[in-house]
This record gives sequence, C-alpha cells and structure tokens, in this order.
Amino acid sequence: MLKGISPLLNADVLYALRAMGHGDTLVVTDTNFPSDSIARVTPFGHLLRIDNVDAAAAVDAILSVLPVEAVARMEVIGAPDEIPPVQEEVAAVIARHEPTAEAMAGIERFAFYDAAKEAYAVLTTGERRFYGCFILRKGVVPPDA
Repeated sequence: MLKGISPLLNADVLYALRAMGHGDTLVVTDTNFPSDSIARVTPFGHLLRIDNVDAAAAVDAILSVLPVEAVARMEVIGAPDEIPPVQEEVAAVIARHEPTAEAMAGIERFAFYDAAKEAYAVLTTGERRFYGCFILRKGVVPPDA
C-alpha cells in the first residue's frame, strides 16, 4: 500500500501509466470487450486489470495519477448519439479530474476495436454494463510555475 495512491492501482497498472508518453492511449474496457486478445497486439503486450469495480471507479483511480487530454467512448450500436449511464458516470469523473479535456467523442464499435489495437495498453475493469469502453489519451504534466 502506498500513501496517496489509490489501492486500485496495482504495480502493473502504475508501471504502464508511468511508461506512457504524451499522446499514448489507454483503453479501459468492460468485462465483455475482447481485452486479452487486443492487449496482446499493443506495445505493452499484456492485459492490465482493475477487477471488481465499475468503469467510473477505475477511471477515477487512473485519473488520480494520469493527465488526460482527450477521451473517446464506444458508440451504442444503432444509436450512436445515445449516452448510457455508464458513459455518463465516466464523463462526470473526467470532468472532475480533467475539466479542460476534449469532449468525449464517440467511435463506432468496430472502429473502436481497431483503435484499441493501436493503443499503448488495454485495461479491463469489472464493469458489467454494456458500452463501458473508453480510450484515454495521455496529456502532459506542466512544469512547476
């Protein structure tokens, strides 16, 4: 246990978040996403996990240490403008941590899979609601004033 760091952030997750550079992306997924097979083709090469919590709790922990400049969400099939509750919850977490981040863009399901394969790493959560899948683009930590 480390002081000031969420206990949800295990050593593998912290390592990956620290290793990411500006513009690298992290895919945060629900339990239905093909996370393991997609994670294998990313530069990080293996699946990261924050089990037993929903997407909002996982993203809250991640954003406690990771600067994010943009977020994308998986669109609902047949209703691309619909924002399910899981996405509303994650959007609220993002707004609290990163109020200047770009608005959450929608990505069609299969295009999301393709984008996930280009990410630095994939992290799966315990989220069981559909469409709990997001792509976070790492921002920068500014110099001290």
